Parts: sequence; structure tokens; C-alpha cells
Amino acid sequence: MNRAPAIESRTTPWRDELRATLSLAWPLMLANLTMQLIQATDVILLGWLGPTELAAAALGLSLSFGMVLFALGVLTASSPMMASALGARFNSVRDVRRTFRQATWAAVLMAVPTMIVLWNAEHVILAFGQTSELARLGGWFLRGYMWVIPSWMLFQVLRNFASALERPGWVLAISAAGIPLNAVISWALIFGHLGLPAFGLIGGGIGSSIVWFAMATALAIVILVDRQFRRFHLFGRFWRPDWPRFRQLFRLGGPIGLTMGFEGGVFSAAAYLMGLFGAPSVAAHQIALQVAATTFMIPLALGQAATVRVGLAYGRKDADGIALAGWTSFVLSIGFMAVMAALMYIFPRDLITLFLDDTPTNATVISLGVSFLMVAALFQIVDGAQVVGAGMLRGLHDARVPMMFALFGYWAIGLGVGVGLAFAMDWRGIGIWTGLAAGLGVVAILMMWRWSRRDRLGLVGRTH
Repeated sequence: MNRAPAIESRTTPWRDELRATLSLAWPLMLANLTMQLIQATDVILLGWLGPTELAAAALGLSLSFGMVLFALGVLTASSPMMASALGARFNSVRDVRRTFRQATWAAVLMAVPTMIVLWNAEHVILAFGQTSELARLGGWFLRGYMWVIPSWMLFQVLRNFASALERPGWVLAISAAGIPLNAVISWALIFGHLGLPAFGLIGGGIGSSIVWFAMATALAIVILVDRQFRRFHLFGRFWRPDWPRFRQLFRLGGPIGLTMGFEGGVFSAAAYLMGLFGAPSVAAHQIALQVAATTFMIPLALGQAATVRVGLAYGRKDADGIALAGWTSFVLSIGFMAVMAALMYIFPRDLITLFLDDTPTNATVISLGVSFLMVAALFQIVDGAQVVGAGMLRGLHDARVPMMFALFGYWAIGLGVGVGLAFAMDWRGIGIWTGLAAGLGVVAILMMWRWSRRDRLGLVGRTH
């Protein structure tokens, strides 16, 4: 007679965690997708200029992406720091404000050298062995795009604060508004519409910079006026230094930044290796990567949700809550990526031709893009596993060992296998993508091995 209540008591925690995870993750999913669609819009518009222009912009975007990933990792540390503070005490206003302020300081500190390098991007791209035409066009594009960096970094800090409070709805709304705004502004600046001159490649960069500045400003205004946000007085005494918290941010965020840098850096390196095979290979790589990056936004959001949910349980010293939060996000991620893998495998050409017209001029790029996307279909599940696994471990403030996993998996395995297959075995671009798949698989296995041993490794600490 008592059996039904016992079953109910066992299933309710999972149902409650699923509900809490999805309520936090779905706005993050849509926000991630909308931010990715802003860049996808740029890729589509620049693709209309031609394969060479698209290849040059791809090299520029790869350089920019590779450089900002360390900064993104450092700023990502503010999310578990704020979440664990709120988990320990729901009204930790001062503690959250300290973390936010120093994360913003860190954003400014890291934006300046990044922009200096991007201003001289033509020389950097040439140093990586690319043609003078691609280097010139890529550098010209980045002269407009580099102004995205400070606004984008500030937006990430503001977003982490909203997510730690489990209120990412405003992030979604502002990101969604950015898609049509970016499409109109970039279209007008690239091709010369709405009374504006045609700036070509640099117009796409300028358009993105304008949109990200508007988005960061809008989110800052919301946080200043919204009743539940403004009680934290985030911008109060903004110029007051807090060196202990600043060092704490970099102690946790530095390894996270290197982890992200190792992952994103290997994809950026892949773009430059593709350049050795010609502009069509670079363009095809960028399009296939854009498709894979779009599907990646869902497990990325689940990983971000896992960081917050695990961090809250970690702050409460709740071992059962930590396990529930982590495994719930993991199962959701694997299920979604399995579906995406099937779609990529069945409809690769349809996905590639969303970015390029199916014409004889683009036949080479489309054919290469289809072959790359078939490999991407194979690594979807492990890609979802590794990003959620990293997010689960970050919720436990565990970053140093995952950083070493990323270095070994992405560079020793991913790049090593990719270069060997591409050049020694003459697999060319397919070899590079096969190496990326191998690296992602190794990192996923290592991340989940560490998560499964979290108690024995002492990552959970004294919980009950």
C-alpha cells in the first residue's frame, strides 16, 4: 500500500530538476541561437559578395574568435562564482556585486590588447601562410569588426549576472531583437542601401559592431531599472578596486579561458590549415562550421545551465542536488545532439545551400561543405557531451584538470590526427575535420570520467 508514495518520492526530484533546468536553459538556448544567427546572417550576406570575400571574412572571424575565447573563459567564471554565492545565501548582494565589478574590469583589461592585434590582422594572417589577397581582405573586414569586442565582452558579463539569478529572459529578448537589426544594418552597409554607400566587407564588420553596442547598452539599461536586478546596485562604486576578488576571478577563470581557447583555437587553426588548400576550402569550412556551431548552441546553453544549477547545489552543500543537476543537463544534451546528427547526415546539401546559391560557380564550395558536414554529423554527440561535462565541472569550481584535458584532446589528438590525415595521408580538408572529431571524442570521455569520480576526487567537498 505504501509503494506508490515511495515511487513518487523518488521521481519527484528528477521531475523538479528537469523543470528547473529547462526553465533556466530554454531562454539561454534561444539567446545562444539568436547570437549565433547574428553571425550566420553576416556569413550569408558576405557569401553574396563571393567565395573569396567569404573566405577572407572567415579567416578574420577565426582570428577574432580564437583571441576572445580566453577572455570569454575568464568572464565565464563569474557565473559559478555568483551562483554559488546566491546558493549559500540568497541575498548575497555585496558578494555578487564584487564579482560582477571585477569581471567588468577584466573585460576592459582583455579587450584592449585583443583590439590592437586585430587592427594589425593583415600581417598576422600573412604570417600564417595565407595569400596576400586573403590577408588584405581579411584585415580590412576586421578593421570594422574589431569594435565588436568591448561590447560583446560587456554583454557576456551582464548575461552571466542575469543567468546566475535564473532570469535570462531579457538576454533572450535583446538577442532576438539583434537579429533583424543586424540583418538590416549589415545589408545596408555591405551593399549600399537605405541611402548609405556600399562599404563591402568592412560594412559587415561595422554593422556587427553597431548591433553589439546597442545590445550591450540595452541590457545594461534593463539591469539598472528592473526591480529584481537593480537591488544589486551593480554599477555602484564601479571604479573601486577589489584585488582579492580580481585574483579569484582569474584563478578560476584562467583555466576555463585556456580550456575554451584550446577548443576554439583548434577550430581557428583548422581554418588557416584549410587556407593552404585554397579559398574554396576555407569558405566550405566556414559554412559547415556555422551549421555545427548553430546546433552546438543548445548543449552550450545546457552546459551554462548546469554550471548555475550545480553551482547553486554546491553552495548549499547538497551532494544529491549536484548529481541531479549535472545528469539532467547531460541527458538532455545527448538526446538533442543525436537528433541533430541525424539531420546533418540526411540533409547535408540542403543545409550548405542555405548559405550559398546552388550554382555551378559555387559547386566546389558546396561539394566540400557537404563532405565536411558529414564528418560533423559524426561528432555531434561527443561535442554535446564535452561542453556539458565542462559546464558541470565548472559548477564545482573545477577548472584546472579540465584545462589539461582540453590541451591534450584538442591539440595533441585533434590537431595531430588532423594534420597527419590531411597532409601525410592526403585527405586534405576531410582529414582536418576527422581530427577535430577525434579530439572532441577524447575530451568528452575525459570530462565525463572526471565527473563520475567527483566524490572520490574530493570535488564535491563536505556536502550532505
